[in-house]
Amino acid sequence: MDLFFTPDDHIDLQSGRLSIDGDEFHHIVRVLRRKSGETILVTDGQGFRCEAVITGMGKKSLEAEIWSHSSQTRPATEVAVAFSLLKAHQRFDFFLEKAVELGVSAIIPMITARTVSQPSNEKIEGKLARWGNIVLSAAKQSKRVFFPRLEAPLHFGDVLGLQGYDNRLMPYEGATAPPEAEYSWKKTIFLIGGEGGFTTNEVERARAAGFRDVSLGKTILRAETAAIFAVAMVRDRLLDGEREKWL
Repeated sequence: MDLFFTPDDHIDLQSGRLSIDGDEFHHIVRVLRRKSGETILVTDGQGFRCEAVITGMGKKSLEAEIWSHSSQTRPATEVAVAFSLLKAHQRFDFFLEKAVELGVSAIIPMITARTVSQPSNEKIEGKLARWGNIVLSAAKQSKRVFFPRLEAPLHFGDVLGLQGYDNRLMPYEGATAPPEAEYSWKKTIFLIGGEGGFTTNEVERARAAGFRDVSLGKTILRAETAAIFAVAMVRDRLLDGEREKWL
């Protein structure tokens, strides 16, 4: 069954009803041709999930009655990726889709010294909207009930100042140490450079800020491959230990 999204302020558990509008309404009614009386699966992206029956349709929204629902607690294991914007936006979009499917908790578009694509303030809003649609689509496809955070682009120095992470790792082609860390029940952030990687100055600044440079293997990975690999690696470690459901 397809999973659909509606914000939490469109859900009223006291009355046992919810509403869906916007693009989701269009997809349900105009594309999938769902009708009154049909059951749909809905989440608010914050851990709530329910089965609801469509009871009415207007021109811009639908109403549904909640039949059953559940709420999950937010996973204790979190993985954030601060990833340099890329010249080819299709490659950044590919990373977004696959990282969401693999369980990333937060995505921080980053501007480094070698970032070729540096959008103006006027273009940021449009890019965030497009990226948000990619994240939403991937989260629904993989049936995630906790959607990842998508931050506005930050400069490298601002990313270094982010707090609250237990593991601060920087995959770097000049590193030799493996990415060994305790990921379960921890908050981890990876720094991933773009075309050309990080400058020597950036590596030194990251180390001074508490980041540990690690190797992802002998071969040089493309930026989006390294970013996806980092998230997949944590997922693999957790599945291997069978210690936590983190998606």
